[in-house]
Amino acid sequence: MTPQAKLIFTSSLILGTTITISSNHWVTAWAGLEINTLAILPLIAKSHHPRAIEAATKYFLTQATASALLLFSAMMNAWYTGQWDITQLTHPTACLILTSALAMKLGLAPFHFWFPEVLQGSPLTTALLLSTLMKFPPMTLLFMTSPSLNPTLLTYMAILSTALGGWMGLNQTQIRKILAFSSISHLGWMAIIVSYHPKLTLLNFYLYSLITATVFLTLNTIKTSKLSTLMTTWTKTPALSTMLLLTLLSLAGLPPFTGFLPKWLIIQELTKQSMAPAATMISLLSLLSLFFYLRLAYCATITLPPHTTNHMKQWHASKPTPSAIAILTTTSTMLLPISPLILTTV
Repeated sequence: MTPQAKLIFTSSLILGTTITISSNHWVTAWAGLEINTLAILPLIAKSHHPRAIEAATKYFLTQATASALLLFSAMMNAWYTGQWDITQLTHPTACLILTSALAMKLGLAPFHFWFPEVLQGSPLTTALLLSTLMKFPPMTLLFMTSPSLNPTLLTYMAILSTALGGWMGLNQTQIRKILAFSSISHLGWMAIIVSYHPKLTLLNFYLYSLITATVFLTLNTIKTSKLSTLMTTWTKTPALSTMLLLTLLSLAGLPPFTGFLPKWLIIQELTKQSMAPAATMISLLSLLSLFFYLRLAYCATITLPPHTTNHMKQWHASKPTPSAIAILTTTSTMLLPISPLILTTV
């Protein structure tokens, strides 16, 4: 792909995201989502591998269906209430259809099946965009419409997402699929709290995006996409592998890392809302995903490759670690002590 083409597609992604997050009218929000979808497709399919073409096709069909449902719910609401404003969504059927559309856009269970397949067929940098930037516009729409949505339905979908995200990631060997199921599990935490404390959902999304960006960029630097090659990276980049271990523990939500902060706040808020059983259930289900984070961390740092490995033993890399990864790793693991400062923004 030529640099000019990359520039056009990246600019379109930024434009589509900006249009959606700054719009008050349903049609402009829909237009921004469509620009986003069309801009990311060439980035998914740029390798011309059959799996990449399949991923791009699956992504297009899913996103087109979700966009059609979103437009349908907006038209239905306008038909009954005469309102095209995003925050004035009041018709119950329109709210239900919109919940389905946004769940499909985000990859929230039970509309999550496309996400691991698309991520597996994409390059690591595109997979990073799909996990973070591409989820920002639908997350913004979820934030703006949260007072109108059904909290019980969102709670059930959230618990299902956390369960399936943890359960289906257990036996994966491809790192991109593991991170896809991790994303589905994290979306459950965001969805369960959006009706009660929407700003907490956004905080969770920002911190999740920060930590996931660190993991993807680290994997892209060490050129690793499956567990068997991750085992050989310790001899190549020991410092980077150690940082990957800490970032994965932060993504798992363990104290004293940054990833613990949103989970702690969400559990606290759910308890205040007399939803202690839901908080207990989602906390226990997140232990499933903790298993595969520990598995990744174990493969990255503790396992030395056996002598019979099919992969060549890696030598130390002479290139220094990119400064962006160093900064991201620091923020991904060390923001918990300044949590009072972060809480002033929520």
